[in-house]
Amino acid sequence: MKLHVPLSCGAVDYHATMAEGDDLGETTRRLYQAAGKLRIVACVCGGEAGVNASDRLSERLMVRTNGTRGAFANRRDKKVQQELVGAAGMRAVRQAAGKTFSDVEAFLRSERYPVVLKPTDSAGTDGVKLCHNFDEAREHFEFLFEVEAVNGGYNTEVLCQEFLRGKEYVVDSVSRDGEHKTMAIWVYDKRPANGAAFVYFGMIPVDTASLEAKLLLNYTNRVLDALGMKNGASHAEVILTPTGPCLVEMNCRAQGGDGNWRPLAQALTGGYSQVEACVDAYLDKKAFHSLPKVPPSPAKAFSQEVILVSYAEGDVIGTPGTMTSKSSNHLSISKLVYLSAPRSNTPWTF
Repeated sequence: MKLHVPLSCGAVDYHATMAEGDDLGETTRRLYQAAGKLRIVACVCGGEAGVNASDRLSERLMVRTNGTRGAFANRRDKKVQQELVGAAGMRAVRQAAGKTFSDVEAFLRSERYPVVLKPTDSAGTDGVKLCHNFDEAREHFEFLFEVEAVNGGYNTEVLCQEFLRGKEYVVDSVSRDGEHKTMAIWVYDKRPANGAAFVYFGMIPVDTASLEAKLLLNYTNRVLDALGMKNGASHAEVILTPTGPCLVEMNCRAQGGDGNWRPLAQALTGGYSQVEACVDAYLDKKAFHSLPKVPPSPAKAFSQEVILVSYAEGDVIGTPGTMTSKSSNHLSISKLVYLSAPRSNTPWTF
C-alpha cells in the first residue's frame, strides 16, 4: 500500500511522507513535525484504507471532519452502514455478519438463494461472491479469512446479504457542512467473467434529469445524512430494485478506479469533477457554493468508461491497434489509461 501509486497519477511530489505511529497521539506529533512551519488546514482521505484514519486524524487536528462519535465510529463497515440506513427508515439489505460461521448459519439456512458474501471492510469487488447454495456460501465464508484483503491485512468479519435484483448505479457526491452536491451518476456495466459474477466492464453516465436519477439522488442524500457524512467525497453504490433504491455500500471517499473516470466526468460537466469539488469543499467555501447541486442536463458531452477484461494471464509485450482506434471516424478516444505497462504481468480479471 505504501508504495502503490497508480500509473494514472504519474509522478507525485509530496512535501513530506511519514509512517503512522503506534497510537493517534504519536501519529499527530509526526504530522506536525513533518509540516514544520506550515499550518495543517485539511486532512483528506485518499483511498478506502484511509477512511478510518482520516476521520480520527481530522478530529484530532481540529480541522474539517466527519468525526468518530457514537454510531459513526466505524462508518466504513458495510454491516454498520446498513443498520444506520435501516434505523433511518430507509430500504436496507437483509443481512448477517460474523467472525465465525455459526454467527451467520441461521441466516444462510433461511435466506433465499443466491446470496452475496463479502468482507465487511473491503473495496471494489474484492472478496465479493454470489453464492448459489448453502455449501458454496460456507466454503466462501471460510476462504475469506484465509486470503489477504486488497487494502492490506486480513479480513476479520464476513457479511452475508440478500441478493438485490436490479441495475447497479453509482452516485458520486461531495459534501461540506452537511450540504451534499452530486458530481456524477453512473450505471455499472458488470458481467460474469472468469468464474466471477461481478466483473467491471465499464460505466455509463446517467442523465441527471431522468426519473431514475431523481430517485437515486433523493435516496443517496438521505443515506449520507444517516451515516453522518457531512464533509468530503463519497461514492455510493445503489441498486434500483422493483421496490425502489437500496444501498449496496457507501464508500466514504472519492471514486477509485485509479481516477480513470475523471476526464470523462469533467467532459460531462464542462470542467469539474469530484476531485476538484472535494478540494473546494475543504479549502474554498466560495468555490464549493458556486457549484451546482447536480451536473447539467443534458450533459456537455457524452462519454463512457470501458474496462478491458483479461481472459488470460501473461506478460504484456505491447498494445497494438490503439492509435488505429484513436483515429477512427466512428469513435473518439480522448484518454487511454494503461493499467499495465509493457513487459508487466497481467493476471485474470476478477
